[in-house]
Amino acid sequence: MELTSSLTIFEIGAIFLSITALLTYVNHRFIGLPTTIGVMVISMVVSIAAIFLGFLGFDDLIDYEVSLLDQLDFTEVLLDGMLSMLLFAGALHVNVSDLRRYKLPIGILACVGTLLSTVIIAGALYLVLPLLGFDLAFIWCLLFGALISPTDPIAVMGILQSAGAPKSIETVIAGESLFNDGIGVVIFVLLLGVLSSGDIPTTYYVAHTLAVEAGGGIIFGLVLGGILYYLLKSIDSYQEEVLLTLAGVIGGYALASHWHLSGPLAMVMMGLMVGNHGRSMAMSDKTRHYVDLFWELIDEILNAILFVLIGLEVVMIAFSSNLFIAGGLTILIALLARLIVVGITTTTFNKQLELPSGAWKVLTWGGLRGGISVALVLQLPDGNERDILLALTYAVVVFSILIQGLSIGKVAKTIR
Repeated sequence: MELTSSLTIFEIGAIFLSITALLTYVNHRFIGLPTTIGVMVISMVVSIAAIFLGFLGFDDLIDYEVSLLDQLDFTEVLLDGMLSMLLFAGALHVNVSDLRRYKLPIGILACVGTLLSTVIIAGALYLVLPLLGFDLAFIWCLLFGALISPTDPIAVMGILQSAGAPKSIETVIAGESLFNDGIGVVIFVLLLGVLSSGDIPTTYYVAHTLAVEAGGGIIFGLVLGGILYYLLKSIDSYQEEVLLTLAGVIGGYALASHWHLSGPLAMVMMGLMVGNHGRSMAMSDKTRHYVDLFWELIDEILNAILFVLIGLEVVMIAFSSNLFIAGGLTILIALLARLIVVGITTTTFNKQLELPSGAWKVLTWGGLRGGISVALVLQLPDGNERDILLALTYAVVVFSILIQGLSIGKVAKTIR
């Protein structure tokens, strides 16, 4: 029962959309978990059942699933397809005045924190993995640190809405997650270039690349947001205005990628501009209603599809007993790195941050990882190193979403 290569993009999309719709129904009807977590759990159970049946000699289900996933480029689907819309939808309802108030912790955690976490995780893995029989060059450990350090805005913002965290902490975590994925992607791309070429880039080259990609992405997003604001203000017709926002997101992200600018940061800035200025000054009440409703639905649907894909991807991982142990240690290392980064930030700038006492607990436990980490690790060149890092990435992502995501609300209540 193996799929052939004759499936079209439309057919593959139809299959995954149908699977997602069915799993959301099952979760809502019988399980009752938050949608993103629920569909990921069910899809993981399906994948594990397929693996178990494969061990018993019934290979049809796992062959079908593997063949289907082989035809779907997860990295392209997320980074070049879904991410632009998810980031824009997430930024659309973030209050800029709140971001300005907490710009110091957000900036430190997103920029310095991502770099520091990358180095801490890489150094710890480089020391620990050989003890379990996995000898990875330091560049591979750095790559893992870069892809796993950013908190995923898709995972974070979807779960924080129902976590009950204080508004100040929610703003810091959401703001950090919107910006640090762009920083993490730039660092990852730089390191991947080092791995491919073998050349160590100069400090000037690194600084220049960061300035051009990150800074250029921010400026491009602001310019695009300004153009979109003008277009929205010049008409009053919700059909055209919804279409303009959709075209701005998809076309803007494509242009940013073509010009080697940070598409994620561009979408965040455009979403903030449209959400804060466009919604209040360029839209009628009717248009605002339809724009909000449209992007809310897009956000919910794409999030559900993404987490189904994460759950199904488990069949692509070749786990061993040592990898299970390595995965558990990596989870601890990632949490420790997050704790160090948050601890340094909240301790050093305690007076300026104006955060509740004990905020470090929510900031640490709320640092969820998600689909972006999986998409980045799948960009690594094929080989044993990639297989090891894929398993470790999956362990951290699943733990953060299932364990941290389901318990962040309880942690938030302890600091009230």
